[in-house]
Amino acid sequence: MNGRIVVVGGGIVGLATAWRLGQRFPGAKITVLEKESAVGQHQSSHNSGVLHAGLYYKPGSRKAKLAVRGIRQMIEFCRQHAVAHEVCGKIVVAADEEEVPRLRALLERGEINGLHDLRWLSGDELREIEPHAAGVAAVRVPEEGIADYPAVCQALVRAIRAQDGEVITNAEVRTILRDSGEWRIHSAAGDYKAARIVTCAGLHADRVAELTGRPRAVRIVPFRGEYYGIRPERRHLVRNLIYPVPDPRFPFLGVHFTRMIHGGVEAGPNAVLASSREGYQKTDLRVGDLADALAFSGMWKFLHRHRAMCWQEVRRSFSKELFCATLQRLVPEIQPDDLTTGGAGVRAMAMDASGALIEDFHFVQGPGELHVVNAPSPGATASLAIGEEIAELLAAQK
Repeated sequence: MNGRIVVVGGGIVGLATAWRLGQRFPGAKITVLEKESAVGQHQSSHNSGVLHAGLYYKPGSRKAKLAVRGIRQMIEFCRQHAVAHEVCGKIVVAADEEEVPRLRALLERGEINGLHDLRWLSGDELREIEPHAAGVAAVRVPEEGIADYPAVCQALVRAIRAQDGEVITNAEVRTILRDSGEWRIHSAAGDYKAARIVTCAGLHADRVAELTGRPRAVRIVPFRGEYYGIRPERRHLVRNLIYPVPDPRFPFLGVHFTRMIHGGVEAGPNAVLASSREGYQKTDLRVGDLADALAFSGMWKFLHRHRAMCWQEVRRSFSKELFCATLQRLVPEIQPDDLTTGGAGVRAMAMDASGALIEDFHFVQGPGELHVVNAPSPGATASLAIGEEIAELLAAQK
């Protein structure tokens, strides 16, 4: 394939896709257009930094296949490019007997998905690994770990440029038109022509895809995830990664403990509807984003269906004591005074008109175009595998 391929979005998925496109189509000119002044400024850097191995995802789904393949590719990429990472393993804890059947189902799902060396732990065996954790049983996931995803983004920029590709920042895309068999992209950094276009716009994925004339069949609804840090003198309570068994009534993993790659321990995140797609603070408000969400019938159906859990998340957002009480199910010794205000991220969750969240990675494609409409967690871990898959899908287009 000759000519230019434009990738809209310079987060980790867009950058990984651009690099994979450069590998798959060495004759093409690869150009990444990023609206911010630097790459990886949103979901790629506002996350827990965990390498997810594919324990939770429905067997046969894109998430399952790409997470398992992607974590191994990401670890190898980090090794080759001297990016800080550590395969430290994760513990998923059943806090009581009621959660044990769900934990066993997770173990079976992970085995079907191809994870290596999963191990069922009794309560005593759990405490040999995480002495301060509480639970009646646990599963150890040895392949999981932590990584410096912002550094991965910088390494990808260098790798793209080594292929003679371009990464252009301050280049917000404003219009995309199809004209005489090619794409014409108007951006804040200038105009570009492309034979093919791939959009990986994260928090704005639905809007950017819509610029090409695609209807917004699904809508991005932003959920803010807030974190607490653990005071240095109490970080010994957590050795590595401690997760709960996910609550099947709510489509998130639940608050957990994460050791960070450059030091420290985080606790979180919760999941609160955000009033801005880039709303990292409670007070952040973007009228257009809020109006867009309020006008979407699917969001109201979601809120009605999950009203009790949504209200609990809001209460926990404003109460350190309630947040801590949830954490105490995993580590009973943790106290409110041990928690310090941490950062926050915003998840781009794709939702359909029925109010159902799109659980799998979701691509929309047509001749000369492919749009990544949904790539939530484990999107960062799986980004290299996602990029590889996109390159093959483009290669298969006639």
